Amino acid sequence: MDSCDTPESTPRQSASSRLKDYFIGATPLQKRLESVRRQTSFVPTPPRRKIPQCSQLQEDVDPQKVAFLLHKQWTLYSLTPLYKFSYTNLKEYSKLLSAFIAAEKQKGRAVEVGEDFDIKVIFSTLLGMKGTQRDPEAFLVQILSKSQLPSENREGKVLWTGWFCCIFGDSLLETVSEDFTCLPLFLANGAETNTALIGTWFQKTFDCYFSPLAINAYNLSWMAAMWTACKMDHYMATTEFLWSVPCSPQSLDISYAVHPEDAKALWDSVHTTPGEVTQEEVDLFMDCLYSHFHRHFKIHLSATRLVRVSTSVASAHTDGKIKILCHKYLIGVLAYLTELAIFQIE
Repeated sequence: MDSCDTPESTPRQSASSRLKDYFIGATPLQKRLESVRRQTSFVPTPPRRKIPQCSQLQEDVDPQKVAFLLHKQWTLYSLTPLYKFSYTNLKEYSKLLSAFIAAEKQKGRAVEVGEDFDIKVIFSTLLGMKGTQRDPEAFLVQILSKSQLPSENREGKVLWTGWFCCIFGDSLLETVSEDFTCLPLFLANGAETNTALIGTWFQKTFDCYFSPLAINAYNLSWMAAMWTACKMDHYMATTEFLWSVPCSPQSLDISYAVHPEDAKALWDSVHTTPGEVTQEEVDLFMDCLYSHFHRHFKIHLSATRLVRVSTSVASAHTDGKIKILCHKYLIGVLAYLTELAIFQIE
């Protein structure tokens, strides 16, 4: 197989002759875009990274909790260290946060901690969800609706979920005192109004700060390469890329789907460093995809913006959305996201 030869692909929207002419004759535009990309400040990327592997520590994780975290779309945030956070006070935090949410949703009516509300907040640890023993323990926060059924302790559906973690976070852990707990990566699933309430409570209680974590095209390319490099027992999804085309009056999306085994064959043809991924390999992998697409559709993808990658390991969108699909590489995916979160904090 030729190193730059990939299977047939189809744009999500047919490219008209006008659109083709626009890209084919857009050499000055491409040069300007490339100039902007080079001048944009990216995450300082090491020249090489290890291909994600299954962490031994992950064996301690509750399989039911892992299954609960998979196949959901999470919104990413970076989080500064928590001041005076204590894992021994999780039950107390549950009561305090429940009262805070109830008070915020019932403005004008006083509420007391311990009062019976129509929602319940639960804090719980995610044992083993870490890269090294030094990483703080990850924990999960859930908002559940109270069941109207008479049976005691019967809980309703999960309304909102968020979890905090730190995977291989040595670069941040080395810079803070013992009064702070470093969990730089926060993932949320549920209504944004609830995310905002939880964020406000954490900021007031632990003097921390949340910030949305976007993923630029540069890091999406790294994700595509690293996840394609992962060995899979079986593939669950097509390898897909989505590019956004800067045109008026509205943007155009181009979808590029590749059979996962063909994507892996392409990666193997450009990969020369066992167990690792290098910047040169990432660039060559993406250049081969660009070259193949241009050969078939006469469109220069290098003049567009990569906004989403999807593989059997995970899918990620530039607006900070992630969906993890494979439990085997859960720690590996979180490690890279932790790296991005730490850079944003620093």
